[in-house]
Amino acid sequence: MNVLILLGSLRADSFNALLARELVEMMPEGMTASIYDGLGELPHYNEELDGEVVPAPVAAFRGAADRADAVVVVTPEYNGAVSSVIKNALDWGSRPYGVGALKGKPAVVFSATGSPRGGEWARENAARILTVAGAEVAEDTVGIPSAYEVFTDGKLTDSHLRNRVAEGLAQLNVSLNA
Repeated sequence: MNVLILLGSLRADSFNALLARELVEMMPEGMTASIYDGLGELPHYNEELDGEVVPAPVAAFRGAADRADAVVVVTPEYNGAVSSVIKNALDWGSRPYGVGALKGKPAVVFSATGSPRGGEWARENAARILTVAGAEVAEDTVGIPSAYEVFTDGKLTDSHLRNRVAEGLAQLNVSLNA
């Protein structure tokens, strides 16, 4: 199974980038994942650009999403919501309405934040957007709270949180095999 990871932080070593790299390493047997590296190149969603011919970064993103069997969203929380990078990607992936690249894709949402709530609002926001876009979103999102305390040398070192991440990925595996 091919899993596409949408990373909502453009900083190379953000906590969410670290988490996304951990997710690639922790994929269950039979699943492979790649982090989509072109989200920062997507233009802001504009219906006037969304015709028969779309900008090249949009075509590339939609193609990658079409080829994926499932989607993982990893987002920071900004002002109580998903990052604009994720919102924009999900908007492009949801179109054309009813047949967008995200429709019917199993999806799970993760967030790593410095706050003790682990990006709860961003995770809820991303899950709602994915649902409206037609994805089949896992009910349980996974937050990594107080991220500055649980990453060491780029690795998630807290065993409880590593188990939670594995459980989150297992939900995706169950969805793919349903």
